[in-house]
Amino acid sequence: MNLYYDVAIVGCGVAGLYTALHLPRKKRIVMLSKEDLASCDSMLAQGGICVLRDAADYDAYFEDTMRAGHYENRQESVEIMIRESRSVIDTLLELGVGFEKNPDGSLKYTREGAHSCPRICYHKDITGKEITTALLAQVRKLSNVKIMEYTEMVDLVVWQGQCMGVAAEKKTGETLRIYAEDTVLATGGIGGLYEHSTNFSLLTGDACRIAKKHGIALEHMDYVQIHPTCLYSEKPGRKFLISESARGEGAILLNHRGKRFVNELLPRDVVTEAITEEMKREGVEHEWLSFAQVPPEVIREHFPNIYQRCLEEGYDILQEPIPIVPAQHYFMGGIHVNSHSAADMEHLYAVGETSCNGVHGKNRLASNSLLESLVFARRAAMHIQENGKERESYESNYHAACC
Repeated sequence: MNLYYDVAIVGCGVAGLYTALHLPRKKRIVMLSKEDLASCDSMLAQGGICVLRDAADYDAYFEDTMRAGHYENRQESVEIMIRESRSVIDTLLELGVGFEKNPDGSLKYTREGAHSCPRICYHKDITGKEITTALLAQVRKLSNVKIMEYTEMVDLVVWQGQCMGVAAEKKTGETLRIYAEDTVLATGGIGGLYEHSTNFSLLTGDACRIAKKHGIALEHMDYVQIHPTCLYSEKPGRKFLISESARGEGAILLNHRGKRFVNELLPRDVVTEAITEEMKREGVEHEWLSFAQVPPEVIREHFPNIYQRCLEEGYDILQEPIPIVPAQHYFMGGIHVNSHSAADMEHLYAVGETSCNGVHGKNRLASNSLLESLVFARRAAMHIQENGKERESYESNYHAACC
């Protein structure tokens, strides 16, 4: 079956949804979800989303991001992300995202590893779910957007070196050729390729694999972040992440002798290495995370989901430490894009974890992922709007090529 749209967005996480929300209402948009809409990693983000608190925080925020990324970050992208962060947060508030606030109505901030000060907006310990749900509710209101669940991209439609849409397959086996003036890839990361990951298993790097097939530039494909603290379990399947903000609020790492062995607020890769080395020294399969220094009211108010999940696994974090182990968490590489999220194939864009705009460098600073995804998704949408052709012109081009 052939379908015709102005924009095809592959992926329904925050990056895909935010792109759709910022495209002109006159454009006909189709969004593809590989499985159901709840099975996207955006739903799993716990800690929060960074924001530039005020002008005085710029240099510190910039340096924190660069240092965490081992100074391999693309500076232009870091500058863009930081300077556009406040407008993103303001938009999310307008769309109904319930960030935690102080009694005076100002935003409440938390801190995570490698941040020099608290600058992270959050909603309990389910920030990703709060943002994704709010964005999805807004997209569902748009009459110009069609969402197709259980529809997997299997290839790009390419003609004379230009992207003209995607080939897809529905769960029923039906094949589709979706022609679009512009295509946005927002398929998430690569965690499904790993035995131990915090990601959903459906995230298997589809966009990167297909991009490589067509000679589209990829970047830093070996830059994979391991999260230091995931709940250790012998059960198979996705690992449950223990938010870095838990350590930001005072949780500490202990070895099997009950001794602290690392500064918990160092960058993720440093903490991960310290845990891995301590496990090797002790000959054990996990270490421990203690919430003893975190006030009980903070645990109940800030980490209710973590508290409940640990109870289900047999651990009461109000009374005892929990076993933790590092697991694959985030992909800093991906499809190489410029500051407008455009790939090196005409009419093709990549956003979110699928893309590599250089913001994160070699190692992502905590809670920059949601922010980066939204900032550069909006930039993709604006670039499509500014450089788009009239649909009549596109259709005549398509018919000249294919008919």
